[in-house]
Amino acid sequence: MCAHTPPCPTAEAPDREAARPIAHHPEQGWSLLCNGVLTFEDTGELLPDGRIVAPRRPLAVAT
Repeated sequence: MCAHTPPCPTAEAPDREAARPIAHHPEQGWSLLCNGVLTFEDTGELLPDGRIVAPRRPLAVAT
């Protein structure tokens, strides 16, 4: 799907979030990357094959 040079990481790559956004809708909380990954503002992801990646928010540290 990516036509950039050098090509963006694939949807299966560990650094898939580094792909360029091709659609960005901050009012709805999501972006579509050129590798087909949907990223959400809570850090969750929906991969092109339908797999879900759970949000990876940092845990709050008690003070």
